[in-house]
Amino acid sequence: MKLDLLIISLAPTIAILIWIYIKDKYDKEPIKVLIRLFFIGTLISIPAIAIEDILLKAKIDNSHLNLIYTAFVVAAATEEILKIMILIPYTLRSRHYTEKLDGIVYSIFTTLGFATIENLIYIFHGNQLNLLQIGLARAVISIPAHVLFAINMGYYLSMYKFNLDKPKVRKVFLAKLILIPIVLHGVFDILAMIKTTGASICFVIYLIYLWKISLDKLDEYTDYARRRFLRLKKKKHKHKK
Repeated sequence: MKLDLLIISLAPTIAILIWIYIKDKYDKEPIKVLIRLFFIGTLISIPAIAIEDILLKAKIDNSHLNLIYTAFVVAAATEEILKIMILIPYTLRSRHYTEKLDGIVYSIFTTLGFATIENLIYIFHGNQLNLLQIGLARAVISIPAHVLFAINMGYYLSMYKFNLDKPKVRKVFLAKLILIPIVLHGVFDILAMIKTTGASICFVIYLIYLWKISLDKLDEYTDYARRRFLRLKKKKHKHKK
């Protein structure tokens, strides 16, 4: 049973990491850089758990406000800000960060490092009667959702990086880099926590919306990477002549 749970915990992460690595086919990032980001992502879970435990001690009497606080502040803000605090200083100065798609790749590897540890904690320390259901739900819904938040984070990380000559525009993208993943994550959590039929319907609609906007961003940068690759290839061919 423990082996089954371990496979359920790790399989989606491995599958998604392979998928995004293959997706980045025009100018691949060095494996050692990606492994390092994944490992750093696993370490983020330590301060995240500590901070969330502290924040959960706050007493909010209003149940609605407590729900919003738990979803947006305790979970979403804590986790997404910690990821950003790693990504901005570590990736922006990397000589390998040469195209916009790289931001999404870096963000996904960092996020999945964190999400893997979170997943293992949920599965192996959850309700013993529902471990398989928890594992499957997280494999099918929670892990992919973390990736969708990461795509949006990586999208705006690249917008922030590649607008060096526009300081005002960069400030806007920095704000989006911080706020949009938090909002997307917070809405996901709050809809998942509300146990009503209406909330469940909204949750499904929201997941469809989240997949749509995230994959559109990924496709935009993938197409940009393809065009950049062809442009550089053409330029290289001209130089040879």
